[in-house]
Formats: sequence, structure tokens, C-alpha cells
Amino acid sequence: MKRTTRELFARRVKELRAERGWSQDDLAAASELHRAYIGTIERCEKSVTLDTVEKIAKAFKVPIKEMFED
Repeated sequence: MKRTTRELFARRVKELRAERGWSQDDLAAASELHRAYIGTIERCEKSVTLDTVEKIAKAFKVPIKEMFED
């Protein structure tokens, strides 16, 4: 079954956060987003804007396209 773009993004956020040993609070601080919002993204409960994708990619110091790699 093919994953949706939202699912790919959510999974990638979780993976990158885990690789760095970051909590949701750590990612929230680095991306200037609220911790609860990070949780909703990781649970695929929210569609995110391109601005949010950019903030999270910058926090991880990765290109935006890497946020959607399977």
C-alpha cells in the first residue's frame, strides 16, 4: 500500500527526531513550533503548510526534499 504524502512526512519527522535523540519539545524549540503541534504532525492528524515543512527541515538541517523520502 502506498503511503500518502502526509504519512511520509510524519514518518520522516519521527525518524529524524529519533536519529538525533530529540524529544518533541526539542524539535518544537528548534523549529519554533508548539510541541503539541509536532505531536499532531507525527500522528498524521494535521496537514502542514509549506512554511511548516521548511521550519522543520531547517531545524533538522536537511533539504526539504529529504522530508518526503521513503
